[in-house]
Amino acid sequence: MNGFHDMGGMDNFGSVVDEANEPVFHEDWERSMFALFIALIPAGYCNMDEIRRIVELIPPATYLDTRYYEKWLYAIEMIALEKDILTLDEIENGQSSRTEGSNIRPAVPAELFELAAKQRSKSKIDLESKPGFKPGDIIVSRNMHPSHHTRIPRYARNKRGVVVEDNGIFLLPDTRAHDGPDIPEHVYTVRFTAQELWGVDAPIKDSVCLDLFESYLQTK
Repeated sequence: MNGFHDMGGMDNFGSVVDEANEPVFHEDWERSMFALFIALIPAGYCNMDEIRRIVELIPPATYLDTRYYEKWLYAIEMIALEKDILTLDEIENGQSSRTEGSNIRPAVPAELFELAAKQRSKSKIDLESKPGFKPGDIIVSRNMHPSHHTRIPRYARNKRGVVVEDNGIFLLPDTRAHDGPDIPEHVYTVRFTAQELWGVDAPIKDSVCLDLFESYLQTK
């Protein structure tokens, strides 16, 4: 959706700070947050697109002042409330208090958790479907401004580009983030010139490649 989280192409945020010898986790609670996140998805509580949708709802001032794993915590709490997994009282007290009316699922087996922690989950779908575009095709990205979650950034909408590669078929985040339906689509790597995205003042030799779903694209 259009929101403050979609920061691509925005100015005046300063330089990116490169932390020397940056640790994977700065505090122990971040380690626990990462483990909880890994456990929730294979257990079927939520998917990554739902998490992203919730993060997009964080108010701008809070979003800017919130650390990375704090955003994860916010999203997981909201998912738990939304799906009746936990109540607000349970979240505040840190204890489960219900025996009925909850959507709690069985705990993730230890071996599945270890597998999820060590291996990337497969998101590409083995499905035969004729692609609508091929490498070399000139396209124009759609001028979309949906109120729902989407993976096409604002700066790349209504822009002319060239298809570089067909990456296969994946589930469309726009619907998957909102509890379905699951819509399989081809995802293409599309190259846009910097001048197409940012105007004539951008370096003429620079370009940006984005992975975009088929429904985000149209012929020029």
